Amino acid sequence: MNSSGVTVVSSKDERKRFIEFIYDFYQDAEHWVPPLRMDQKKLIDTEKNPFFHNAEIELFIAEKDGKDVGRIAAIVDHRFNDFHKTKTGHFGFFECINDQHTANLLFRVASDWLRDKGMNKVIGPASPSMMDTIGVLIDGFDRDPYVLMPYNYDYYDDLIKASGFQKEMDLYAYMVDTETVSMDRMNRAMKIVKHRLPDINIRPVDLKNIKSEIDIVRDIFNQAWKKNWGFIPLTEAEFDAVAKDLKFIIDTDFAHIAEMEGKPVGFSIGIPNINEILKTMNGNLFPFGIFKLLWKKRKLNSLRTALMGVVPEHQGKGIDALLHHRSIQNGLKGENKTESEMSWVLESNPEMIRVAERIGGKLDKTYRMYSKAL
Repeated sequence: MNSSGVTVVSSKDERKRFIEFIYDFYQDAEHWVPPLRMDQKKLIDTEKNPFFHNAEIELFIAEKDGKDVGRIAAIVDHRFNDFHKTKTGHFGFFECINDQHTANLLFRVASDWLRDKGMNKVIGPASPSMMDTIGVLIDGFDRDPYVLMPYNYDYYDDLIKASGFQKEMDLYAYMVDTETVSMDRMNRAMKIVKHRLPDINIRPVDLKNIKSEIDIVRDIFNQAWKKNWGFIPLTEAEFDAVAKDLKFIIDTDFAHIAEMEGKPVGFSIGIPNINEILKTMNGNLFPFGIFKLLWKKRKLNSLRTALMGVVPEHQGKGIDALLHHRSIQNGLKGENKTESEMSWVLESNPEMIRVAERIGGKLDKTYRMYSKAL
């Protein structure tokens, strides 16, 4: 007789089980990249992750015949609801065997918890926030994901939809490489933009003054993204936490601030694609992984443009294309960087899609967010 059930995670051992589940679950998946265990631990740590200053989370593990077969988190982000004037909960960290009964069970316990918290809609996956890893991969399973982008089995879309969810939004990842990038066209466009905006200056992020640079980026980000789907303004603590993690891997050839008459108006942050290295580390930074990361970081041949923003009054003037142009120029100058992923781009953002296509980007992967009324 089959026995199945769900554990509500409460002890240290259960938290460890929740984290460890993915490392066994994906061990035979050729293109899955094991995230660092220390990062996974920090993401769900309600003491250490500043996201939880304004959010709550409950973790669940599904079991069948004494074996862990899935997991899910239910999340209430109070700032998201205050900002959007909604009662929306999120699900995150969803992983499941290819079994509809198990998926239904996981979504039911998460939905019940969110309903008890007064929520009337659920969106996901967001693990745990909309500024962390979000979405389910729905095409591009034959290629490794880029840094901080999800990877999952190809049956997830079916499982989630059969659990009563519908598509809420698709997110695109565009690939630009040394073969497809149209430098002639970009150079012509740059001349036009510079003629139109003679005062524009693109400079690298100054790592020696990282605190003030972070404040500039946060201010532009919160202005630039405020009309985008799913956005909430990031707090200083949240942005500082992101910066602390990224400072370790950031490369100033691919992190820029755009200024007009000395005033910051845009930024672009490209992250070296450390997934190339993480793939060989099985989620462990210590004892020797840290040396591997530091040693191989300069030799990476791919990069992800993960964050970009231009203040509203200067949007549509080509500043975003200028920022991309600078990073691509720097990439072509070096010997290593041959590929760059622009991700993610909302399907509802035609302007960014146009920028991606104009510089020679090809749609490479699609990720999906889902929703359901509770």
